Amino acid sequence: MSNPSGHQHATPLPGHPIAIVAERTGLSRDVLRAWERRYNAVAPSRSEGGQRLYSDEDIERFRLLAAATQHGRNISLVAGCSMEELLRLVAEDDAAIPAPAPLPLAADGWTEEALASIRALDGVAFEALLRRAFARLGTAECLEDFIPHLMHQVGEQWVGGKMTIAQEHLASAIVIGVVLDAARSLRPSSGAPRVLVATPSSELHSVGAALVAGIAALDGWAVTYLGADVPAHDLVEAAQSVGARAVALSVVAPGDMGHVTKDVLSLRTALPASLAIILGGAGIPKSSDLLHRPGISVCGSLAELRRVLAQVERR
Repeated sequence: MSNPSGHQHATPLPGHPIAIVAERTGLSRDVLRAWERRYNAVAPSRSEGGQRLYSDEDIERFRLLAAATQHGRNISLVAGCSMEELLRLVAEDDAAIPAPAPLPLAADGWTEEALASIRALDGVAFEALLRRAFARLGTAECLEDFIPHLMHQVGEQWVGGKMTIAQEHLASAIVIGVVLDAARSLRPSSGAPRVLVATPSSELHSVGAALVAGIAALDGWAVTYLGADVPAHDLVEAAQSVGARAVALSVVAPGDMGHVTKDVLSLRTALPASLAIILGGAGIPKSSDLLHRPGISVCGSLAELRRVLAQVERR
């Protein structure tokens, strides 16, 4: 495979700012930056003021990479392909996989399509839709907006008797798998800080933890994901073993919030003060003692989680 960083643009200036690239490719700015920084997918030029400027070839390259990943190829394996190799791979994939019916661009259209496949217990269709959403909407948009909105709708329909436990479980299992695939594809740089992600014991819902893992990976963290219902002593041992800078716990619907509180406080006592403990999720009551404990950050949203992780990384 050829190295795309050696590309020479016939007309390096004027070029396109990243906002134009995002608009023309359908990729979010976060994904564009990650593919450039981590995988050397393109080598943009610079304006006199230092702004990145992308050529028409860079835009076409991003489009081909998006198409390749949409078909299931890992970005780390295709980022070094030449334009000719990418064109051949995408053409082969297009020929082998029937093109899916286009989805509405509006978020409600994506959500309704997803809910229909969940109600039909059509896991293949639902997973395919999620992977197209990541390619079209971008990783950040999916993790922060689309998937939380979708899973909120799933929860509402289950509570309202419009969706069965089987349907809800199918949706959760597939969402977790796709989100963790996205997190693994965002490989951290050497020396990246590590975060341990899990749910505490008695918390069996792990979609929130998977979203946390995805957001942390998107922001350059190395992620160790342990899943649901992890006892405090195991969290302590794991954090020490992997050299974590932070432990992030999702609390959505714990079986026993008193037990969760006890576990989190024991974590804070057992781990060094330099290691951040971050909590988030709708299961943390507004009256919780954890909201005011030193050394414990409680996040009300994934956007707030990103801010806390950035603060921890700067320490």
